[in-house]
Amino acid sequence: MRIRVVGGGLAGPEAALTAARHGCDVDLYEMRAMVDGKPRLTPAHQTTDFGELVCSNSLKSESPNTAPWLLKQEMRRAGSALLKIADKTAVPAGHALAVDRVEFSRMISEAIAAEPHIRVVREEVVSLAPDPAYALTILATGPLTSDSLSREIERLTGSGHLAFYDSISPIVDAESIDMNRVYMAARWDKGTADYINCPMNREEFDVFLDALLAAEAAEAKEWEKLDYFEGCLPIEVLARRGRDTLRFGPMKPVGLRDPRTGKTPWAVVQLRKENVRADSYNLVGFQNHLKFGEQARVLRLIPGLENAHFLRYGQIHRNTYIQAPLLLDECLRLKTRVPPISPLRPESSDHPILFAGQLSGVEGYTESIATGMLAGFYAAAIVRGEEPVPVPRPTALGSLVHYITHADPKNFQPANITFDLLEPLEEELRKKVRDKKERHRIVCERALAAFDAWWGAIPHPLRNFAH
Repeated sequence: MRIRVVGGGLAGPEAALTAARHGCDVDLYEMRAMVDGKPRLTPAHQTTDFGELVCSNSLKSESPNTAPWLLKQEMRRAGSALLKIADKTAVPAGHALAVDRVEFSRMISEAIAAEPHIRVVREEVVSLAPDPAYALTILATGPLTSDSLSREIERLTGSGHLAFYDSISPIVDAESIDMNRVYMAARWDKGTADYINCPMNREEFDVFLDALLAAEAAEAKEWEKLDYFEGCLPIEVLARRGRDTLRFGPMKPVGLRDPRTGKTPWAVVQLRKENVRADSYNLVGFQNHLKFGEQARVLRLIPGLENAHFLRYGQIHRNTYIQAPLLLDECLRLKTRVPPISPLRPESSDHPILFAGQLSGVEGYTESIATGMLAGFYAAAIVRGEEPVPVPRPTALGSLVHYITHADPKNFQPANITFDLLEPLEEELRKKVRDKKERHRIVCERALAAFDAWWGAIPHPLRNFAH
């Protein structure tokens, strides 16, 4: 029996590669395709490639004993295919893991093409009725799940699903940056100085802020309700919350002393490399929903970007996710039984559906890959006739899944991995260890020990591809 994986973003390819490398035959469905010589795309994608990164190119911090680092360490120990590719395509980004997005996507496509157990199907899936050709389905269609499949998910779950709207940061041509007006640095000098920093004094910031507040927003399409994710707000939305909001957010100058003056600027805009060639940079945290002409006018007020050539402007797109706390178990399976094909075939209802990626209620590239990896593990176990063993709660992986499956459904929003999601230290130990960094180190040490114990107990076929 084959596994059907739906979605060619990050979670889908990770799930497909994981299941295939554990001996399962997989059909990987992706709706983006070339039709009559023209690409059929989503509102946010620009290519038909697997693993296309539509927002940032960063997989977050690699600083030891941080929550994103811990999640990646667990994934590396489990042999995550896409994280291995991310490591191979990394570009300098201080203490963060950022990738050359073109090479990253290319290598994912190569890995899928080279895997004999994976068959790629370029068509849209619109029905989730049990198919006798498949033992189960992994849904990883991401934030841009098609309208037809969204309606099918609603029909299947009976409880509806939620949507918020996410924005994309602009990208600028490196040759158009005035390097005489900027400086290279990493915040608090952590890692190498790979970020371009555009410093502003108070007067420059006020001019920029006034222009931003007066800028005209892009027209909202019929499907847009502008219900933004709180963790990824457009800069114009942040600016309307107060004149200093940006200075405590994406334009925070703390830890970015200008080596030319020895002083910390009033505000800073950071630019991060898009690829190894360093011929393009994205404006970190500068997602927005302004008209393209307005973006050019406002962003060229940033010191160093007066003559900027924008390779991509900020955009907005829908982000769809299910009510995971009501719908999923700790192995990412839909709790409700799939309606049978017909009353005459009640056995057809025995068709597990697993959710992974942002559709499952996580937020972020690494988190999406992580849930895809887990879905691939669990699917392989199910196909072999075994009951999958959930990753333990003390781990970063387990804490992420615990959040999406146990959060308050009334206030559920997608989450990145943070220490808030991990189990806190016992009260006695918290009182004893006052230093926050030391607490985090202990939490990470405990998490990795729990992961190793879980991984070591998994049946041998699931461990063949660990690092």
